[in-house]
Amino acid sequence: MEIVTKTQRFRLSYEGLFLKNEKRFITDDKRKKMEKRKTLELRKKYINPSLRLSYKEPVKIVRGFLQYLYDEKGKKYLDARNNVPHVGHCHPKVIQAAQRQLCVLNSNTRYLHDNLVLYAEKLSSKMPEPLKICTLVNSGSEANDLALRMAWAYTKEKDIIVIDQAYHGNLSSLIDISPYKFNGKGGKGAPPHVHKVDTPDGYRGKYRYRDSLSGKKYAEQIRTVIKQMHREGKGLAAFISESLMGCAGQVIFPEGFLSHAYHHVRNAGGICISDEVQIGFGRVGSHFWGFETQEVVPDIVTLGKPIGNGFPLAAVITKPEIAAAFDNGMEYFNTFGGNPVSCAVGIAVLEVIQEEDLMGNAQRTGMYFKKKLEKLKNKYPLIGDVRGKGLFLGVELVSNKEALTPAIKQADYIVERMKEEGILISTDGRFQNVLKIKPPLVFTQDDVDFFVSALDKVLAEDKASPV
Repeated sequence: MEIVTKTQRFRLSYEGLFLKNEKRFITDDKRKKMEKRKTLELRKKYINPSLRLSYKEPVKIVRGFLQYLYDEKGKKYLDARNNVPHVGHCHPKVIQAAQRQLCVLNSNTRYLHDNLVLYAEKLSSKMPEPLKICTLVNSGSEANDLALRMAWAYTKEKDIIVIDQAYHGNLSSLIDISPYKFNGKGGKGAPPHVHKVDTPDGYRGKYRYRDSLSGKKYAEQIRTVIKQMHREGKGLAAFISESLMGCAGQVIFPEGFLSHAYHHVRNAGGICISDEVQIGFGRVGSHFWGFETQEVVPDIVTLGKPIGNGFPLAAVITKPEIAAAFDNGMEYFNTFGGNPVSCAVGIAVLEVIQEEDLMGNAQRTGMYFKKKLEKLKNKYPLIGDVRGKGLFLGVELVSNKEALTPAIKQADYIVERMKEEGILISTDGRFQNVLKIKPPLVFTQDDVDFFVSALDKVLAEDKASPV
């Protein structure tokens, strides 16, 4: 007998609302929206050109619902790239929570309000001890910047260790610690206080999947860097890393990497910051937080993107002693961070994850997805590696499996063709040859079948050939 999961029951309950809104919104959009050509013209005239558009022929998205996005003509796209609407685009419960609170009050944290403390309590309850002190902000970038300030205040040191190809945000302080940016186009390299170690990449790194000690070996470079810092008279403030790396190409750390890395960092007097901005809140399926997959407890955790399902919300959670060191007389004030509306949204997101068993769905659907992609890997030589946990998956494309030659043109072609097939994905990694798959957690096995069928079709085309 087929078992209907919580996720499936909730998805069916939304079906009527989905179909009703689909017709109404598409009709409204056709009546109210300007032509795509005009939108593009105004964007080119008024919007900073460094803010890029996706796809050769840009998509004009006018609405979304759960795992779907719609363009101005009503074409439906399966969203397999967007990890921000964690519980689904325009989830009814999240929208209602924002609407209810916005009708009553939105203010700053200088006044007492139940939403702030209730949300902090609910959020911190998801963390292991002693991570209990919350600061709410508006974005992952703000969260990571604040985490750096806390580390500097606590250790009285400045230097930071980062992982190659990491990205931690768009503020100046974060571009400085993001090799993905400072070693990329327009970048100026690492500043003197930033020290880089190799990406623990089991597919194309120095130590590969078959090496059972690769995690320990990659972490050893951190100890080497610390020794060099000490020879130069420098002290360590912090080691910051994602728990699973996104922009580096959906890289999954080898077993033991973070535990060995944290050991070396703490022995040197530094603290460990876990950037969960992309992969927290149950995306990995097996655990609520990515760092739990490595069996470690950070000193500071930063949260963003999925925390508010697209609403501006982020958080820093740390230990009491680090929070106390940061409380040095200079008040930290964030005008909108922790406002009642944001907190109402945050509470709703946590409730939806639990009520609809979205972490369980990420585990089940992710395993199903990965098996399907592995079958394509066996069928097509273009696929060099399939990796990931839960609904955080990467497909690395290579034109030569022995030399690991990045199949960059083929990756671009596949992304464009998948869009034509009604599926949105994108690429990442050092060479932009990794298909990144990070859909909303309401993704279903039917969605997986549709995705894999389309990818199978596209991979069979001549322009997707590795030759």
